[in-house]
Amino acid sequence: MHHMRKLGIIAILGVMAACAPESKEAVLTADWSGTAKLEKKLSNPLIDFNFTADPTSVEHEGRLYVYATNDQQQCDEKGPDSDNTYERIKSLAMMSTEDMVNWTWHGIINVEEMAPWIYNSWAPSVTSQVEEDGKTHFYMYFSNSGNGCGVLTATSPVGPWTSPLEKSLVDRQTPGAEDCPHPFDPGVVIDDEGTGWLAFGGGGVGKIVKLGKDMISLASRAAHIPTSYLFEASELNYINDTYVYTYNIDWQDHSDWDKDVPAPTRCCMSYMISQTPLVTDSWVYRDNYFKNPGENGFDYSNNHTHLHKYKGKWYILYHSMSLRHNLGVKGGYRNVSVEEIPIDESTLTISMVPATYEGVHQIETLNPFILQQMETTAGTKDVKFSAYGDTGNMVACSDAVGSILVRGVGFERKARTLTVNAMGKGRIEVRENNPEGMLIAAMDLNSSQMSEMKVRLADSPSSTTDLCFLFKGEDLKIDSWRFR
Repeated sequence: MHHMRKLGIIAILGVMAACAPESKEAVLTADWSGTAKLEKKLSNPLIDFNFTADPTSVEHEGRLYVYATNDQQQCDEKGPDSDNTYERIKSLAMMSTEDMVNWTWHGIINVEEMAPWIYNSWAPSVTSQVEEDGKTHFYMYFSNSGNGCGVLTATSPVGPWTSPLEKSLVDRQTPGAEDCPHPFDPGVVIDDEGTGWLAFGGGGVGKIVKLGKDMISLASRAAHIPTSYLFEASELNYINDTYVYTYNIDWQDHSDWDKDVPAPTRCCMSYMISQTPLVTDSWVYRDNYFKNPGENGFDYSNNHTHLHKYKGKWYILYHSMSLRHNLGVKGGYRNVSVEEIPIDESTLTISMVPATYEGVHQIETLNPFILQQMETTAGTKDVKFSAYGDTGNMVACSDAVGSILVRGVGFERKARTLTVNAMGKGRIEVRENNPEGMLIAAMDLNSSQMSEMKVRLADSPSSTTDLCFLFKGEDLKIDSWRFR
């Protein structure tokens, strides 16, 4: 077992290392230096304090939940100047938003703890459905190294998560997948008939299989998807009664391209469509839609995207390697970012968009008059986060001086007081727009227990503005805030 485990990891890492070109240094501008998200108010990456990759997403009760490979685990265990070879990663990351700019950090899913049989946990793909018990059930499929795909389940988008199986759901022994060298990188979708589908594959071979009604079993043989130059990164969408399969093109030369659309560039993202996914000949290649971030002035790395329609707009979630420069890290650690992407649902046309630092616009204001979590951020400096209380809840932690920016806070009426749940010894200041902005509120803390503290405001913003929370002290832990 240990021998096979080692071979599986070595095999997939070998494919990645052999195919990737030498990374070129990103063409970085002054807009990406120091604390870029806090000072320059850029929207990418989604979070600036944890390395993440291979994004997926699901909507629940008006929020968009994004999950990702937890590159931070590899960075922490191997060191920030080491190559990112992925073999230490056995966890996934969680975050969510209502406005696409302020992101709530929900922490880590410790996959190894709930599924000790795994080799690794990479590249999740998530979906949900309301079931007979009236609850929404979440299904998170993930790469069990390059050897297969496992699955986790929960009845909350932040968990607790459990592993319903004691092995991968698909692997090289899955009927119809025997010729797939790397049955990993799952992509899941539930169609309008309520049927679940799972795509997976790598090393030139793509597959799709119908899922059982319980979403943790298979209801068909795996069928072949006739991909061209498939490397990895399968994902599925269901648009206009059509299955849309997206995947990562490999690093090879494509001069022998024989289709009536332009040849794809190296390690870009392409898509295919079908209305009968188990019929191999029904799949039609359409085009490529997202170049490797290296083509847009970032570092070259592998490529993995997810498409999601949220509040009427289509978005592409992807990863690049811009954050490592911001944090002074030399290793190849990745960060999830997002762009708007035009998709014509009637013609199933996905338009090309570039990777950027600016990212997306805020789609609604943040309400300061309801409870807001301090782990909701648009930019940070010298702040860490740790789990506290309920599953998925975090607290901001600071032992010296730190700051958190939240953007687009809507003061539609005058605020009188600020309440903060916090503990520790020190001081919290709230300033408008930036760390040197107008002082809105300040409070001194000296409590060994989490306590609700209230202070009258020095002044109140009169319109939509950004807020910067400044922390100064020892062992500060800040859970939430609310204006009244």
